[in-house]
Amino acid sequence: MISFRIFEELNFSESESLVSGPTTVICNFWSHLNLDCISSHWQQWILDRQDLIRERQHDLNIVTEEEHQKILIFFCNFMQILGEQLKLRQQVIATAIVYFKRFYARNSMKCVDPLLLAPTAIFLASKVEEFGVISNSRLVNTCHQVVKNKFNYAYTQEFPYRTNHILECEFYLLENMDCCLIVYQPYRPLIYFVQDLGYEEQLLPTAWRMVNDSLRTDCCLMYPPYQIALACLQMACVVMQKDVKSWFAELGVDLEKLQEICRYMLNLYEFMKTYDEKKEIQALLAKMPKPKTQPSRPPSSQQTQDPNNPNQDQNVGQNQQQIGMNA
Repeated sequence: MISFRIFEELNFSESESLVSGPTTVICNFWSHLNLDCISSHWQQWILDRQDLIRERQHDLNIVTEEEHQKILIFFCNFMQILGEQLKLRQQVIATAIVYFKRFYARNSMKCVDPLLLAPTAIFLASKVEEFGVISNSRLVNTCHQVVKNKFNYAYTQEFPYRTNHILECEFYLLENMDCCLIVYQPYRPLIYFVQDLGYEEQLLPTAWRMVNDSLRTDCCLMYPPYQIALACLQMACVVMQKDVKSWFAELGVDLEKLQEICRYMLNLYEFMKTYDEKKEIQALLAKMPKPKTQPSRPPSSQQTQDPNNPNQDQNVGQNQQQIGMNA
């Protein structure tokens, strides 16, 4: 069994405990741009499992933990395909998924419709990762196409949101993340570790896919990215039958944490064996907590202020609130 081999490989004795090794990538995580300040990723966004469960309690009163995981996996898949259709780099997509997960680590799904937050996170990540600003019309049009052509098994109606909804939601996302926008990803340390190990061509494709898969778990919220990279590399070594025990023994890392990440990954793979998204997701989306307001088309740009209609301001305000968000 692969799972047994992975833990057997990681089961070093205390006498083999870690003393020294490559630290450049790890140090970059602790301080941003070589300043004497701790990165916001480490300081604010490495969360405890119990904290996650507590923050999700409102949603878990409505859906089970397994159903909640299925919903998050679905929207991660949605964001992955949306990003690919927009021709974004994987780093941008991964950052967007982390933003998405950070928001729902601190908020209920009833606060913002995930179908609105997903493209909003993509939009924000494309700017933060310096990919370039995605045009508003292109983003919305691509959302329409993806919902219609790729996810029609989940949604029977068209994508309901417009540019103004995404722009307003972006401010809400920024506020909830306390403007902590720098996200360290496992990809760069993974490349560094694989090159140091010397099996780049054999290991990198498999380990890279596992890092992508890790975004479907809570690992990106609970562990530093270099630990995720090492855990995925270890699993790839087991799959590809590479003996790297001595290399891992020289690294100054917490092997128990790597074991925990491996367990999350293996649980994900077991979970996905029985999860049929196309059959289950529509019922799950109907069951999940939702904002009280419903999306509607924004008022026509031709609409003008009528001084004889005292209710017009109130109606416009109601339309602006109907964007799939609860205040």
